[in-house]
Amino acid sequence: MARWKLPRNVVALSLVSFFTDVSSEMIYPLVPTFLSTVLGASALSVGAIEGTAESVAALLKYYSGAWSDRLRRRKPLVVAGYLIASILRPLIGLAQGAGQVFAIRVGDRIGKGMRTAPRDALLADAVAPSERGRAFGFHRSADHLGAVVGPLLAFALLQWEGVTLRHVFLLAAIPAVVAMVVLVVGVREDTGGKETMMGEGGGGGILTAGGGPASAPEALIPLPPLGRRFFAYLSVLLLFTLGNSTDAFLLLRARDLGVTAALIPVLWAALHVVKSLSSTPAGALSDRIGRRALIVAGWVVYAAVYLGFARATHLYEAWALFLAYGVYFGLTEGVEKALVADLVPAQARGRAFGWYNLALGLGALPASLLFGAVWDRWGAPTAFMLGGGIAVVAAALLLLVIPRRLAT
Repeated sequence: MARWKLPRNVVALSLVSFFTDVSSEMIYPLVPTFLSTVLGASALSVGAIEGTAESVAALLKYYSGAWSDRLRRRKPLVVAGYLIASILRPLIGLAQGAGQVFAIRVGDRIGKGMRTAPRDALLADAVAPSERGRAFGFHRSADHLGAVVGPLLAFALLQWEGVTLRHVFLLAAIPAVVAMVVLVVGVREDTGGKETMMGEGGGGGILTAGGGPASAPEALIPLPPLGRRFFAYLSVLLLFTLGNSTDAFLLLRARDLGVTAALIPVLWAALHVVKSLSSTPAGALSDRIGRRALIVAGWVVYAAVYLGFARATHLYEAWALFLAYGVYFGLTEGVEKALVADLVPAQARGRAFGWYNLALGLGALPASLLFGAVWDRWGAPTAFMLGGGIAVVAAALLLLVIPRRLAT
């Protein structure tokens, strides 16, 4: 049992992500339907809203990560980010037009941008390298478990209680409040982890060698370079992201294949069941056999799913493809982040996770705009084939830039 025990911060941050995703996933899978049916938005408009929101978040993820390295303080940025998103997200229930949804989504993503890189650095600070994949995998599992509960709550409210879409969005504020309480009470600045931001060896992640908070001059010392290998990895991730448009398009495709509005949350929950069940085992497996193999396998699964969506014509195919799509997430999400931590010095992790999230977010806007434009001009099958083809190319390039010896 001691071998599988995780540090306090890993568990607490995982609970925060669980309750936050209960809140956000009561809303997110219904937003494309809300935009297209209630507000009359086009596929290109959906892509523009989601892509812009993710790109704005990515810029803040970079700066918040670098800032947390300079200040050697993670928690204040994490708290501020979760608080902003928790306040704004449910306000979609009051929106009267696509422009208002756009503004709320951007504000929500600003909060996510502030919190993500410092939070991931807190996770990496809390564990030894040999447990890093398992820690990130456990966090992703909790996150996805929340994304199971959230849509099922939304389904129950819509199907059995007769609650409107707008009221579902407003009720999502309740689990967001619980997440904030857990974050403020449960997460500590001194992680007591096996590495510190000063280097390898014991101590807390954000304290100086003497045991106290970093002074202002120490907080502004030059940070080490991230290295060419890290930026080569980042370039391949950016290429993959250009074929990885917003999941809102998969939900629209599911509607085309016959999934009703009331069942969309159930479909989304089923996706996250697979994500949750596969993330921790995949992360632990990457600690043993290497990160590269898991990421490449996940990207190949992604390509197969997109090609499947391009050719699908029946309702059951939508369900099967969404379940397979969950395997892609399980194989890659936590493992990609663990590889980021593997490639950079401990003192620069916040900055590295900032760059990682910046690359993913900057690719989100052109990817979603391109996908939406191709969908509107040539149809959904062509758009999905394009995304799958880009994923295959990225998987091949990853084999070239990440050597086998960087497995753990």
